[in-house]
Amino acid sequence: MSILRTNPPALHVPPGYHHVTVTEPGKLVFLAGQCPLAADGSTVEGGLLAQVDQVVANTLTALASAGAGPADVVRTVIYVATTSAGELSAVWDRLNASALAEAFTSASTLTGVTVLGYPDQLVELDVTAALGTARER
Repeated sequence: MSILRTNPPALHVPPGYHHVTVTEPGKLVFLAGQCPLAADGSTVEGGLLAQVDQVVANTLTALASAGAGPADVVRTVIYVATTSAGELSAVWDRLNASALAEAFTSASTLTGVTVLGYPDQLVELDVTAALGTARER
């Protein structure tokens, strides 16, 4: 299977991600929203960036359990409980400096929301991956 990531010339050049990600039929992996929860189910402490780090760790674990990695990701949606553009940017920067960074080169959405599901939760990541061996850019 191939994964093709493109930016149509008529659209703006995005900062790091691609507008369009196309895959051929194959095995898809859909992760539940990955939350900043420790193995005991508690929301990690330390603020927004500590929660981003936990979401990254949880996402890498979930992907690996399906035989996938960051390069196999074809779509991400990042939810941040904030109205601050600065906090959204900080989350984007932290994700793109993480071991999961390659996942955010695909079609990606970053959005601020009012509230997330767990007490004190500030971030959640929704991921879809496509398993295959060939990747194109």
